[in-house]
Amino acid sequence: MTYLEDIVVGAKRSFGHYEVTAAEIIDYGKLYDDQPFHTDPEAAKDSVFGGLIASGWHTCAMFMRMACDAQDPDHGLAGLGSPGFDDLKWLMPVRPGDILSAQTKVLSATPSRSKHDRGTVRIQIRIFNQKDEAVLEMISMGRYLRRPAEATAET
Repeated sequence: MTYLEDIVVGAKRSFGHYEVTAAEIIDYGKLYDDQPFHTDPEAAKDSVFGGLIASGWHTCAMFMRMACDAQDPDHGLAGLGSPGFDDLKWLMPVRPGDILSAQTKVLSATPSRSKHDRGTVRIQIRIFNQKDEAVLEMISMGRYLRRPAEATAET
């Protein structure tokens, strides 16, 4: 199990291979972000984007899929979810045929002052397309359990 104490500030990681399809962009757009440049390839041609693009929120969801797929099933995280993110930027449109990958960097791992069994990790996330162009950047926060006292005493 990976606890707060196991997370190394400055650690970098690259992962993911997510192929974006027009069908997925349209389906997501119709369900969650019903704008013509997400749902109608013909209308999207006349938009400021010049063609069909993924919703920015869809791009965030694609990142989560890559992040979940990259987890080691034999070595879980002592994660407690996320209180949110900071500084989300959609830098370039994500289009059908793009192949996305991710890079992360741990910015901080801070024990909670009020809840001594946990802490918060801040991670810089960058998503790239197949041309190595950054399409998304954000700072994500995650809550993690600290190593239990009995486990620390045994090591």
